[in-house]
Amino acid sequence: MRIFHIQAHSVAEGQSLAELAAQGIPPESYVWIACARREFEVAQAEVQTTLQALCGVQLVDLHISDLINNQLPSHYDYTSQYDLLVFRRLATQNGAAPQEPGATPAPSPLKRSGPPVLRRIDTSPVGFAVFDQLLLTVHPTDCAVRDAYAARLLADAPAPAGEGRSSAVPGARRPASPADLMLRVANLMVDGYLDLRRELTRQLDHWQTELLKPRSRYVNWNSLLEARLSLHQLDDICEDQRTAVQNWTDALETWAVPDSSAGQRDLDLLKVRSRDLLEHIERVVHHVRRLEQSSETAVQMHFSVQSNRTNDIMRTLTALTAVFLPLNLIAGIFGMNFEFIPLVHKADGFWWAMGSMVFIAVALVALFWRKRYLARTSGQ
Repeated sequence: MRIFHIQAHSVAEGQSLAELAAQGIPPESYVWIACARREFEVAQAEVQTTLQALCGVQLVDLHISDLINNQLPSHYDYTSQYDLLVFRRLATQNGAAPQEPGATPAPSPLKRSGPPVLRRIDTSPVGFAVFDQLLLTVHPTDCAVRDAYAARLLADAPAPAGEGRSSAVPGARRPASPADLMLRVANLMVDGYLDLRRELTRQLDHWQTELLKPRSRYVNWNSLLEARLSLHQLDDICEDQRTAVQNWTDALETWAVPDSSAGQRDLDLLKVRSRDLLEHIERVVHHVRRLEQSSETAVQMHFSVQSNRTNDIMRTLTALTAVFLPLNLIAGIFGMNFEFIPLVHKADGFWWAMGSMVFIAVALVALFWRKRYLARTSGQ
C-alpha cells in the first residue's frame, strides 16, 4: 500500500493509515491511497476506519465487493459522498505477481490463446473511489501504471531547500483534485494500450502476407480464429470503458457550479480531461475494430486467391481437354471395326492420320495460347 499526500507545491509519501487518520487532511490538499487488490481485501477494515476519520463516510458494501472483484467490467456508480469508477486496464503482463501476506490465494489466470502479443494483454480492473479530498485506488498487485504515475508525481516534486534545482518538468502541473488524478491515471492506462498498436498491426500484416501466398499449404486457422475472438473481447472491454467514462462525464454536468473562478476552472479542466480520455478510448475502439476488419479481409482475400488459382487450374485443364478431344475423335473413327475406312488400307494412311492429329493439336494449342487460356494469372 502506498499513500501520497499531494499539495499544490509538494508531494510526500510514507505515512501509514493510522498516522493519516490521526493527522487528518489539511485544506488545499488531498491524499492518494493506492492499494493492491489482495492488500485491500485484507486491510479493508482499517481502510474503512481511515475513510470514516478523514471523510466522515465509509465505502458501501457493494462497492467494496466491486473493488475486490477481479472479473468486474468497467462501470461507473456514485453516492452522495463519493464516486466509484471501475476501469479495466489494457496493459502488458509483467509475469506473476507476488501474493500479499495473509491474503487469499489469487485464482489462476485463464490461459489465453492466440498470438503472443494478444496473450500478453492483461485486462484486470482498477477501482477508483473519488472523495472530495481523497482518492482510493485498488489495483492488481503488479500494476505498473500506478508505479509509473507515482514515480512521475515524485519526480515532479520540487527539491527540498539546500538540494539544488528541482527536476520537475517545466510547465508540469500536478493534479488539482482526486478526480483529476483519477482521470490522469486512467488516461495513462489507455495510452498503454496505444503503445501496442504497432506490434498488433505487425502481427496481422504477417498473417495477411502468409494468407495471400497462393502456394501456401498450411494456414493456422485456429490461431487466426482465436485472434479474432481476442480482438472481439477487446472491443467489448473498450465499449465498457467508453460507457463508464461517458457516465462519469455526464455526472460532471450535475455537479454544483463553484463559487470561485479557480473552482470553475478546475471543474472545466475535469470536463476537458474527461472528454480527452473518452477520445483516447475512441481511438482504441477504432483501432481494435480496424484490426478485426483487417483479419476478416485477410481471410476473404485468402479464399479469393485460392479460388482464382483453382479457376486457373480448371481453365488449363479444360483447354488441354479441348486439345485432345478432336484427337480422340480421330482415333475413335479409325478404331471402328468396319472393313472399308478411308486410308486404312493405304501404305501412308497412318502418317496422314498422325500428321492431321499433330496439326490439329498444334493449331488448338496456338489458338488457346493466343487467347491466354493456357497462361497463368499474373502474380500466381
